[in-house]
Amino acid sequence: MKAIAYIHTEFPTKFGIPRQSGIIESLKGTIVFEPEYRNPDAVRGLEEFSHLWLIWEFSEAKRDNWSPTVRPPRLGGNVRKGVFATRSPFRPNPIGLSSVRLESIEMDSKLGPVLHVTGADLMDGTPIYDIKPYIAYTDSHPDAVSGFASKPTEYLLEVEFPEELLEKVPSGQRENLTAVLAHDPRPQYQDDPERIYGMTFGNLEIKFKVNGRCLSVVDLT
Repeated sequence: MKAIAYIHTEFPTKFGIPRQSGIIESLKGTIVFEPEYRNPDAVRGLEEFSHLWLIWEFSEAKRDNWSPTVRPPRLGGNVRKGVFATRSPFRPNPIGLSSVRLESIEMDSKLGPVLHVTGADLMDGTPIYDIKPYIAYTDSHPDAVSGFASKPTEYLLEVEFPEELLEKVPSGQRENLTAVLAHDPRPQYQDDPERIYGMTFGNLEIKFKVNGRCLSVVDLT
């Protein structure tokens, strides 16, 4: 297989990326096709769908060997589950699957059809292998059982963002950055109130601490 497109997001590194697609619905992503696939006919009719499936590569999680068990962060990182019972990036084949909302299709004179999506949980530059329309009557299963992941562990932190630091953030990014921080970007098994964590969002470097349910931004460049 070869990449048909690459997605561009506000996450140049893995740290801080939402744990599932759709958790932060307003996060924007742009999908740009490779030259071979920039034919408008390839997306004809796609505008009729509200959501898409993206099949992509965990390009930063490649390994020569694989393990039959992994330690899901939501279980504290101490309990092993079968790799096929998890969404761990460390798999025999590093393939990811995400559902995103299709906001619009832009016809660019040089890049061809460009897809603007929201709710993506992908790192900037992630290769896309395929795009398929999401079909509600077959893809949605309200009565599905989700095992150890049946209940969302997400809880929102209170974000303390000093005004002098918030002013450094472009106005169009403030809401999304605050939402990412509120969803606690730390690994779920880390809980050191004195530790200063760092993450990159777009071209911003954010430093923060977490004490209980309160996240405090301490520096931003």
